Amino acid sequence: MTDAERRIAAESDPDAQPLTDADFARLKRTPPARIIRRALGLSQEEFAARFHIPIGTLRDWEQGRSEPDQAARAYLTVIARAPDAVSKALKPLA
Repeated sequence: MTDAERRIAAESDPDAQPLTDADFARLKRTPPARIIRRALGLSQEEFAARFHIPIGTLRDWEQGRSEPDQAARAYLTVIARAPDAVSKALKPLA
């Protein structure tokens, strides 16, 4: 099936319309874990410990062996937007 044939097939299905450029523009993407970690200036070990993420899981995400699930993507979004609040929330109560 050519690209044109796929597009025609998709456009003929009212329940599976292709996304437009405007749709893509309004979608918010979760930054990759590596980008978040580097923006915070943390090593893999520091990031994993600070945010309670298993180091193997973080490495798998960063090396493309696996993708974060929906809950992990949400967590990464929160880390990206409010890292200090997440760190504070995860600290044990004194």
